[in-house]
Amino acid sequence: MIKRKSFGSDNHAGAHPSVLRMLADANAGDELPYGADSWSERAAAELRTMFGASGAFFVFNGTGANILGLSLLLRPIDAVICPQTAHINVDECGACERVLGIKLLPVDVGDGKLTPDVIADRLGERGDEHRPQPRVVAISQVTEFGTCYTLDELGKLSGFCRANDLLLYMDGARLANAAAYLGCELAELAAHADVLSFGGTKNGAIGAEAIVVMREDITAAVPFHRKQLLQLGSKMRFVAAQFLALLTDELWLSNARHANAMARRLADRIGGLPTVEIRQPVESNAVFAALNPDQITSLQQDWRFHLWDEQDHVVRLMTAFDTTEADVDEFAAAISAAARG
Repeated sequence: MIKRKSFGSDNHAGAHPSVLRMLADANAGDELPYGADSWSERAAAELRTMFGASGAFFVFNGTGANILGLSLLLRPIDAVICPQTAHINVDECGACERVLGIKLLPVDVGDGKLTPDVIADRLGERGDEHRPQPRVVAISQVTEFGTCYTLDELGKLSGFCRANDLLLYMDGARLANAAAYLGCELAELAAHADVLSFGGTKNGAIGAEAIVVMREDITAAVPFHRKQLLQLGSKMRFVAAQFLALLTDELWLSNARHANAMARRLADRIGGLPTVEIRQPVESNAVFAALNPDQITSLQQDWRFHLWDEQDHVVRLMTAFDTTEADVDEFAAAISAAARG
């Protein structure tokens, strides 16, 4: 058991008490299986309204969400353009390639963001029968560097994709944090995508993600894809109930705002230290900082965090919905003491 608050990942946090209470409520009585229950119907309807979407479907985890979402947009001959650092490229054990049988076309971009110019450079082999055909552009919002695409950046990206017969998938494992940072509606983010995911697990749920489908012409196929890709549970109400808890009184948003604020607080407290260099803009619940290597070794004896780039001594420090100001201040004080010491 981790005694001090972990800054390793928002996955390390427990579940929000409101989620646990809603699960207990969902446990009372019988319901129809396989998503035909009243809990799934209510939660899906709320998500469709919030996103202005054609369909919303629940799955168990982020990899499953990404595989399902991409499957809706791809043919066997197709390829996906994504950043080199994309979760689907480096953190999902080749699931896209194995499960979907498609090719990823990763692009090395320093800030984790794709741009129209970068995408255009990967389109030169279209029409060549010897090459996989770029069809989908996959982005993460929030990016793997903790940064957010602005609405203007998303508009340029989606406009380019539509003008060039490309489809846009958005990995939204931390979409709530992006909406909190940008101060926008979820529908404003979703309007730029054909399919996107909306993460609950990193924002107070136990294991709950949603696939949001913006294109009406593919919505009818989603249940069949979800079943084939092993993401349909018989007692789906317990996944949907977690979302109903997060949607009640916009708990999803207040959780994300709090996590973001704690990351900002941490960056403000350590950013001025002589041995600390903040490497990325703090736009979500992540702080990327370069530390002295001896400092990292010392801190890791008592604190949990992720060494992001061993060569440049960059660490990733993550906050969560349940990170307190006292947690942040204690960790910041430890970093300061290690810097002096």
